[in-house]
Formats: sequence, structure tokens, C-alpha cells
Amino acid sequence: MRQLSYTTPHGIVVTRTVSRLPFRKGLEHLLYQLDEYRGFYLSSGYEYPGRYSRWDIASVRPPLEILAWGRRVQFRPLNQRGRRLVEMLHRVLAGHPHWDELELAEEGLVGRLKPLPPLFAEEERSKQPSAFSILRALIEEFRYPRDTRLALVGAFGYDLLFQFDPIELKLPRGGQKDLHLFLCDDIYFMDRKRELIERFQYEFDCQGLSTRGLERSGERLAAPAETKIGEIVSDLSAQEYMDKVQRVREGMRRGDYYEVVLRRTFRAPYSGPPSLLFRRLQLASPSPYEFFLQFGDEQLIGASPEMFVRVEGRRIETCPISGTARRTGDPLRDAEAIRELLNSLKEESELTMCTDVDRNDKSRVSVPGSVRVIGRRLIESYAGVFHTVDHVESTLAPGFDSLDAFLSHMWAVTVIGAPKKAAAQAIEDLEKDARGWYGGAVGMILLNGDINTGILIRTVHLKDGVASYPTGATLLYDSIPEREELETRLKATGFFHALQPPEHAPAAPPGPRPGEGVRMLLVDNEDCFIHTLANYARQTGAEVITYRAGFPLELIRKIKPDLILISPGPGRPEDFGLPELVRYAAAEGVPVFGVCLGLEGIVEAFGGELGVLDYPMHGKPSRIRHDGRGVFTGLPEEFQAGRYHSLYARSDKLPDCLEITARSEDGVIMGVRHRELPIEAVQFHPESILTLDGDCGLRMIENAVRLYGRRKASERS
Repeated sequence: MRQLSYTTPHGIVVTRTVSRLPFRKGLEHLLYQLDEYRGFYLSSGYEYPGRYSRWDIASVRPPLEILAWGRRVQFRPLNQRGRRLVEMLHRVLAGHPHWDELELAEEGLVGRLKPLPPLFAEEERSKQPSAFSILRALIEEFRYPRDTRLALVGAFGYDLLFQFDPIELKLPRGGQKDLHLFLCDDIYFMDRKRELIERFQYEFDCQGLSTRGLERSGERLAAPAETKIGEIVSDLSAQEYMDKVQRVREGMRRGDYYEVVLRRTFRAPYSGPPSLLFRRLQLASPSPYEFFLQFGDEQLIGASPEMFVRVEGRRIETCPISGTARRTGDPLRDAEAIRELLNSLKEESELTMCTDVDRNDKSRVSVPGSVRVIGRRLIESYAGVFHTVDHVESTLAPGFDSLDAFLSHMWAVTVIGAPKKAAAQAIEDLEKDARGWYGGAVGMILLNGDINTGILIRTVHLKDGVASYPTGATLLYDSIPEREELETRLKATGFFHALQPPEHAPAAPPGPRPGEGVRMLLVDNEDCFIHTLANYARQTGAEVITYRAGFPLELIRKIKPDLILISPGPGRPEDFGLPELVRYAAAEGVPVFGVCLGLEGIVEAFGGELGVLDYPMHGKPSRIRHDGRGVFTGLPEEFQAGRYHSLYARSDKLPDCLEITARSEDGVIMGVRHRELPIEAVQFHPESILTLDGDCGLRMIENAVRLYGRRKASERS
């Protein structure tokens, strides 16, 4: 038996006792207890070198749960130990500046958060008031590097996204929780590889309050009401789902978004033990994130194949999944299915967009230059399906922590689409009901600051005698409605079986930094690649300040930027006031470099006109030929670049003041430059992984900073 003790900043003495238990007994007794008591069982039934190993962690009868609904947060005690903890935590949290109000009441600690401020720099978005502000305060209180077991464990609902980045909500919510976490004081950990089981028990003491001697008890839950066995039904018929796929494609043709993950939900009566369903799901679909969360009023039981965010120390890690092929059980036919999957341009575009957005999410909170794709289109095998997977890592920048990483990635593009805000609005407009838990995350926030979470997919939601199982397909303009509808059924294979069972390389040394001393204003047009652009700009050494489009133009005069970088975005330039912004910048003598929608805004600012492509180019590569000047200085005569656009600049309507600097292989204008003013733009995406070859994208940003921002900075100094 080993013991560890440490004291938190507010004087809470934490005492941890570790005991070793016989491995042969396993943890199944805890699994079955979860049929009657609150708690959790997390397991990894999937091994992949460098990513996943096989382990189990469980806890029953926790003392305290943390719940959130919108701006309301509650710390609810579940026994006398929890009541003591609530009193201790009141002292820790009472002075937090993000509370609008906080009260210690009979039902626990109940508070309401301040609303999101109307204006702030994008770099500060993850620091605004939200439930995560309070979780961050707990980490700051209990952080102790040698304690890697004390944690908050549970689920994070889809609607948490809107605390971070609101949209227009249209669907009824019906009291759905946004967050449900347990603070556990009796945790079992099993390492299957080392054949080791350890039990971690905690006691807490603080200024006359103590959990010592108090029973680790819990309310016994009522058995679920008996329901008749019924067939599995979907909230959408096959035809209804295919019709919605077509509506999404129409939006993509207009350029409203690049990618949307459209969900349908399968439902069936279920009144058996939740533990039995969990065991069946484990057998039917072994996965790296297997979980049984017993919340009392509902249960979440899942086998998710996809990591959401994992943070260990300063390292952020994700594994975006997109691209699916059916497993047949015949190795030769499976090999052919994998070959077709890897050769599919549609599936490649799907994963490309997911990883480009994921890299963008990391760029918001990572050290510039640290975001790396360390695995590309890897094949992972699951029940009924093969998936293509990328593996991406980065390093947290100073001033950011694991919760910033979590917030920056909300939610994975593989369950929403891109750009995220536009895709989330399409989901709100098209799906039949609010998502609830689907598309959120499950896992652990360790109070030493680390995070390990999986995406809440392949998950059964049990409530009121009904088992619900949502699945989604990633839709592109290339999507064939019949195939997407089939994919949603393939992904539900594990659910069908469960309900109806049969009898690092070293970093390269930093290069020259042409942006030292350059101040850049990055205009965010609500796009999903904004932070990758910011990351590229920061790699040049430039100071980057990001604001969402729509800010008062006088802000430009206040910030005094040396260069304005206009990001891509959905819709049309006038939706974000870009022509007016470009004209204002020109009048102020501020250089402008536009990307995608930025180019389109520059063209319209000087009287040009746009057309709509016959076939949208979303996540597609093209060969680019250019004039070798301006931002193209020093680049190969021809290179590949990633395109995400439906609109384009019409050659026959281009104003005389703009010259064409680049075209794609299909003749579309890919670059323009003002003949007199320091204004230039490209239609493709320099920050895409499709523009990575030869670092062409980064070199273009360096050229823009050197040619335009450096000159303006010299004038300013």
C-alpha cells in the first residue's frame, strides 16, 4: 500500500492511498454494480502502436457530480462525502470572475455564468465565460504532477459548442444536459498488458471539514420498466435521408459550406440491464473508447473508434476519421474494398477537409510550426467497417492549457462538417431534433491538466425504456445519396448486433523570420481554416490579431496593422462586408492579402464580378501556374494547391486595376494583384495540406509578409 499527500492553494489536503488487487478477479463486479448505482466504466478494447493500448478504469458511487445546462452549472452531492466536498469547493470557486451568481444551497453548489461578451479577439475565445472556466479553476486548484488518477469523468454534450461559438437555435432542447461529470474518490485501474489492477482511494480535509470516516455510499437506482421487444426503427426513412443529402449538396453548390455530417437516429425498446448491452457492444465492436456511463436518469453506452482530443503535458493529439468501406469477412474482398477506399477521390477529399480543419483547430492554441500530420490515410478496422484515419499532433502554446485545446476542437469536423459554424447551422436547420449527447465527447479531464477523450459516436443512449443510436455520414458535393444512406446503416452494425445478438522525429531548426516587427490583422470570415492561416503567419514572426468580420472599420485605425490578411469563408463577400473593408484599407494605405473569399472580396471592391463554378471545388487539388512575382516569388513554375470554393472571379468582368497573376489547370483565375496598391490575393488555400508540398503555402505567406507587411512596418518605425 502506497500513500501520497499534497495541499492545494486553498488549503485542501488531498490524501491518496493506492492498493494492488489480484488481476484474475478483473473489474466485472464494478460493471454489474453500475446497473444499480451511478458511476462509470471506461475501457480500451483496441490496440494500435503509438496511439491506443488496452486498459480499464472504473468507479462506482461517486461523491459528487457536475452538471451544466446552458449558462447554469450545478455541483450536486451524491452522499455525505460529496456534501463535504461541495463546502470545500465553494471556498475555491466563490470568487471566480465568470460567475454571474453562485449559491451554496441544499441541492449543492448552484451558479449561473456571465454571458459571452459581444466583442473579443479570436485568440481569447477559449478564455471567455463558459462551464470550462469553472473546470479550469478545479484543475488549477488540484493540479499535482505526481497524481495522474484524480479526474473528472463523464460526457460533454453537443450544445456546449454554442457556449463557445453561438448559432441561431431552432430545435427544442427539452432540458437536455450539456455536461455531466463525476468527481470520483474511489477509482480502479486495470492495465491488461502488465496484468495489474490498482485501487486509488482519496480523502479530503480542509479547515475543519473532512471526508474521513464517511461511507462511500450511493442512491440505489430503480430497475428500468419492462418493455416489449420491438423492431429497430429510424427517425428518417431511406428516402427522407437521401432527400436531405440532396438539399445539403444544393447548399454546397451555392458555397454555403464544404462538408456537412448529417445524422439519423435508430431506436428500439430496451429494458434489459445496461451492463449486458455494454458487454454485447464490446464484443460486436471493439474500440479504443468503450464506455458505460450511469447517470441515474439516463445511460450512455458506446464503442467509439475516434479520439476527440488527448493532451499529455504540452502535446495535443487527435486522429480524424473519415472514409468508410464495408467489411465482408472475406480477406480478399476486404482487400479490394480497402483498395477502392484508398483510391476514392471523394473519400480522400472527405478526410482532407477533416484534417485541414483539425490542423486549424490546433493552430488556434499551438506553438506556430508545431502542428504536424504524423500519419496520413491509415486504415483502421472496426465491426463491419474499415476507416481511413489521419494522425495529427501539436504543442500547446504558452498561455494555453488542455481545456483551450478541448474548446478549440469543439466539435470534431468529422461529426459537424466545415466550416463548422455554417455546418452547425445546416444541422440545426435539417435534422429532426437536437443532438443531445451525439457528436460531443466522453472521457476524462485529469486534474493534473491532462485530457483523454473520445468522440461520442457509435453510442447507445438509454432513457425511459428506449435505446437510441444516432449515426451520421460525411456529405460532400460528390456524395451519392444512396451510398451515404447505406453508410449510416453500416455504422449502426454494432448496435443491431448488440440489440439482436446471435445464440516523433526531432523538430527542424527554425528558418528566417521575415515577419519580426510586423503587426497583422487577420479578418475571420467564420471559416474553419482561420487559425491555420494565423499559425502560418506567426511562423514568419509576425504579431497576429484576429477579429471576426463585421467589426467597426475604425478598429483598423486603432490597431494600425502593417498587413490585413482576409480569410476564406462561406457565402459571398458582401455577407461579411469585405468590399467595404478592402476599400477602407486602401484609403488608409494598409496592404491587404486575401485568401479565397478574400480574393472575391477584393475583386468586388474594385468593381469586378463573380461567377459560380459548374462544379464546386471543395477539398480538391489543382495545378497552379503563375507569373513568379509578388507572393509567388521563388515558387516552382507550377505547383499543387488545395481549393475550397464555388465562386470565382470572372475574367471578362475583371477591373483594369487588377492583373491576373495565376490560373488553375481548368483556366479559373487563381490569383490577382492590384497594379498600383499593395493588394494581392489568391483563390486557393495556402494553408491546406494539399498545398504542403515544398512548403509552397507557407512560403506564400512569408512572401506576403515580406513584400507588404515588412515595408509598411518599416514606414511605421
